[in-house]
Amino acid sequence: MSSSATGVFARYPSLQDRAVLITGGATGIGACLVEQFAAQGARVAFIDLNAEAGEALALQLAGARHAPAFMAADLTDIEALRAAIAALRSRVGPMTVLLNNAANDKRLGLEDITPEFWDGGLAVNLKHQFFAAQALLPDMRAAGGGSIINFGSISWMLKQGGMPAYTASKAAVQGLTRCLARDLGPDKIRVNTLVPGWVMTDKQLRLWVTEETKREIAKGQCINHPLMSEDIARMALFLAADDSAMCTAQDFVVDGGWA
Repeated sequence: MSSSATGVFARYPSLQDRAVLITGGATGIGACLVEQFAAQGARVAFIDLNAEAGEALALQLAGARHAPAFMAADLTDIEALRAAIAALRSRVGPMTVLLNNAANDKRLGLEDITPEFWDGGLAVNLKHQFFAAQALLPDMRAAGGGSIINFGSISWMLKQGGMPAYTASKAAVQGLTRCLARDLGPDKIRVNTLVPGWVMTDKQLRLWVTEETKREIAKGQCINHPLMSEDIARMALFLAADDSAMCTAQDFVVDGGWA
């Protein structure tokens, strides 16, 4: 068991030495995922556009049972994504867990959204999730199973405005999950959606969280406590581990009871 100031948390023996790929792993929720899986003894590979932050995180965790392997790549460039996955496979081995975490909730006024902006939003928030899964299918099939965890959002459930490309993408993620779960079930590959609430990452606190939105969160959540990246990571650990062997095609919402 591992502990923190707020509780004692599970260790998952099935994650030790398991190769895991995390997209968008350099900052925010992704960085916490890298840290938490490395702490479980997993062989972690992660991809991010932010080379400086990714290299710093890999260096910080170099003393783990398996030092995380990082590759800088633009996930919206599918050939670059495939090349990064191939390079990481050579470092950590065949990967049987995929966490499709990378996303961008950039906001523009409705009148300012261009076709290019729209396509870019779908590329990072939805398109890369499918093609990362496609790239790991041979690994998972050869291993006799795996776990794909697609990251959604409660934003569209709450009818949140101001970022239609993001909310449309995140709503679509749940459809993608259910389709893949049906197609890949015979291969014992589980596919689930992890749906975070409003997580208090550095980016969110810097750009979007105000005193007004704090009051909105306090009113919306049943548990009036800040939602942190660690809360999301703990659900991800469970979904990646053998403990969730019969969980697939499901939405796992971690939002303090808001949606």
